[in-house]
Amino acid sequence: MQKIINVLAIASSVVSLTVVGVGGYVYLNKDAIIEGVTQKALGSLGGFGGALGGGSLGGGALQDSLPDMAAPMEPMQEVDPTKSVPAF
Repeated sequence: MQKIINVLAIASSVVSLTVVGVGGYVYLNKDAIIEGVTQKALGSLGGFGGALGGGSLGGGALQDSLPDMAAPMEPMQEVDPTKSVPAF
């Protein structure tokens, strides 16, 4: 029984030291990790990566695909509040 407890204690120590070691590694290298993830994320965007500051979508690249959001040329008709809500 004592041997089983000793094995469990050693295994627990190994797991604890591994967690602490990985945590220390991540803490010490967090800037490099963040930079790598950022580069991969921006690289996966392809042509859209410039939209975050590079200007690759400038010059009207999406001009034809955007809806016309201008205000209507003539005013809207007045709505009678008594008729706009159906009676139940």
